[in-house]
Amino acid sequence: TGDNLAYVIYTSGSTGRPKGVAIEHHTVLNLLANCRPVYGFGPEDVWTVFHSYAFDFSVWEMWGALTTGGRVVVVPHDVARNPEAMWELLRDERVTVLNQTPSMFRELVETAAGGEVPALPDLRWVIFGGEALEPKHLRTWYHQYDSGDTRLINMYGITETTVHVTFQEVTAGHVASGRVPAGRPLPSYRVYLLDERGEPVPVGVPGEMYVAGGGLARGYLHRPELTEERFPANPFGGPGERMYRSGDVARWRADGTLEYLGRADDQVKIRGFRIELGEIESALTAHGQVSEAVVVAHQGADGHRRLVAYLVSSQDLATGELRSYLGETLPDYMIPAVFVPLDALPLTPSGKVDRRSLPEPEV
Repeated sequence: TGDNLAYVIYTSGSTGRPKGVAIEHHTVLNLLANCRPVYGFGPEDVWTVFHSYAFDFSVWEMWGALTTGGRVVVVPHDVARNPEAMWELLRDERVTVLNQTPSMFRELVETAAGGEVPALPDLRWVIFGGEALEPKHLRTWYHQYDSGDTRLINMYGITETTVHVTFQEVTAGHVASGRVPAGRPLPSYRVYLLDERGEPVPVGVPGEMYVAGGGLARGYLHRPELTEERFPANPFGGPGERMYRSGDVARWRADGTLEYLGRADDQVKIRGFRIELGEIESALTAHGQVSEAVVVAHQGADGHRRLVAYLVSSQDLATGELRSYLGETLPDYMIPAVFVPLDALPLTPSGKVDRRSLPEPEV
């Protein structure tokens, strides 16, 4: 039946103990049924299966294609890690639907642009997921490859809610504005932004994101206490309805779309000030010479917590210059104490930024 278990995917836990997320068949069918009218995929489409089966993006790639009659191209591991070979595969197989994490897409496009590789005329859709989509990920695409024939879609999702929750078609205007919204919930999903008391927040005010609807997981495998904690009863729904507490922070925009702000546990306190690390990262990547940035709160040997910024830039930037630049838009307590230049940010096998592999700073 639809209530039978379809798969279990393990995600990292804050205690270091992975959590097995148990997904039932009906939630996968719910995802596919709700995305079909939004996109209009069909038998003429060619999809890549790029991601590991340990990453739920692969569920969407495989079954999104097969349930709409499309053709699947399974990307070999060595090709997936080689941007030149990946671009060649997309061209030769005439791929129309590409699913990527933003970091991996940026590497793919920038490598192609650097080699002056021709565009991909068959590509109809690029669907982003797995991490926050920012303007920095798309600038090279819009500068060199955007013909208006490829639609870029930002999708926010969580393993516990079966891959995707919201969708937003991306435009050059979003990139120019400096913010790419997470968009609106897919049909059958509902998103609530709540404060610490569980009350809905007004438009423009950050709140923790709770998700309800037809895509919720059964829970965590053999973890009933954690399941009860993360899947509480939905006070805004009907009897027996649950919702998922995501741990993500967002705010409603005036146009009714969601703006993703980061993880609740990415909000840190330093010297008594509550700091949103993603806000500092966005300020850094707005600098014309900074292409990527990650900010962490580092606990030094002296017991003090300091902000450390890891950045990739096209030229050497003096610490004083960076501090002065950030001081134009951020208060003093949000300016990192240490800046660490890197040739590239480390990525996980699924294409996300690997914060655990960042080098130890010299403080």
